[in-house]
Amino acid sequence: MKAKDIKKKVMYILGGTVLTEDFFWKNARFIITVFVILVLYISNRYSCIEKRSQIESLQHELKDAKFESLTIAAQLMGVSRESKVESLIQQNGVDLQQTKEPIYKIKK
Repeated sequence: MKAKDIKKKVMYILGGTVLTEDFFWKNARFIITVFVILVLYISNRYSCIEKRSQIESLQHELKDAKFESLTIAAQLMGVSRESKVESLIQQNGVDLQQTKEPIYKIKK
């Protein structure tokens, strides 16, 4: 093909002359249907990608929360040990003593 023929075909399409053809009008419903399906496909894909990104972000946040929970639980276990509590009581000068008698449960 020559450059002149290519230029003619491009001008035919861009100039809107193609819209006056019988082929276009006979297949207008099909072309519109394909266009609508393409738009729906693109919007669905975009929505899916956005939701995937949000899911990954929430999973990362959940993982961080689990690690933080484990860290806090470990710190609490360390602080609440009997020997640690006794040493804190002695350091702060609180007048508390551990009972020598066992604890009794009263049943009804």
